[in-house]
Amino acid sequence: MCRSIKTLRPPALPHEATGDDIHAAALQYVRKVSGFRAPAAHNREVFDRAVAAVAHATAELLADLEVRGQR
Repeated sequence: MCRSIKTLRPPALPHEATGDDIHAAALQYVRKVSGFRAPAAHNREVFDRAVAAVAHATAELLADLEVRGQR
């Protein structure tokens, strides 16, 4: 869907995803889905809420994933 969104879990990412990594992925996702690189002032609040919601869901997903076969 969006080539600039990277896999954020090891081993694809050599370290644990940071808050900045998660926010960047969420921002790219919301940009892609909305079709706006930067929203107009009247859409800024809803855009920022969407980024925060996606980042939160991503952080929960990464925290709860169980990757078997990892050392």
